Amino acid sequence: MRKISLSSILVFNCLLILAIIVAVVATRFLFLSLPLGDFTGVVYTLIFIILFYLSSILIHRLFLYFFPLQEGEIRKQSKQEFVYHIYLLFYLLLFYSLTRSKVIPVPLMRLVYLMLGAKLGENTYSSGTILDPFLTIIGSNTLLGQDCVLYSHAIEGKNISHAVIRIGNNVTVGANAVIMSGVTVEDNAIIAAGAVVKKGEIIKAKEVWGGVPAKKIKTLP
Repeated sequence: MRKISLSSILVFNCLLILAIIVAVVATRFLFLSLPLGDFTGVVYTLIFIILFYLSSILIHRLFLYFFPLQEGEIRKQSKQEFVYHIYLLFYLLLFYSLTRSKVIPVPLMRLVYLMLGAKLGENTYSSGTILDPFLTIIGSNTLLGQDCVLYSHAIEGKNISHAVIRIGNNVTVGANAVIMSGVTVEDNAIIAAGAVVKKGEIIKAKEVWGGVPAKKIKTLP
């Protein structure tokens, strides 16, 4: 793990302050006149928290639009390392609590992942965790089971890299499965509960994989 640079911390703090200002202004001018009685403080606090997260997500997406996080190795003291560290700070301090939350209902988590940049097809839901939504592409009618984890980053000592995870249509990922960076899962495949799919694996259409590390068990008819 590399030390986060001071410049990345300073830029992140500026973006964070901007998100706070946007949330405060929006709360004040859009909701201040609501007749809430004794619950005014509680409601305003909840509204501020929601608007703060929405503004943070918007600022995060705009940052990645102008400074995209690219696939491949992240070299030390490079522009990509600077972008990665700001991206990492957003997740560690703000978004990790959302993606790991068991309070938000699964249908709403779909919206959260879409806002964070994940590409999810129609009728695709996750009751697990997508740690790098911006680098995750999933087709339609796919289910990610309870507590499974997808992460498109690889941290191996001081080496850091990113590779997009691509999952097709009608795929089932079992509970507690782990899918590492650069994995491709084609249509109608099944990944068994508790399986660990190694970095860069390709799972063909209609294949069933399981185990640690995951290997092909059979091909469906």
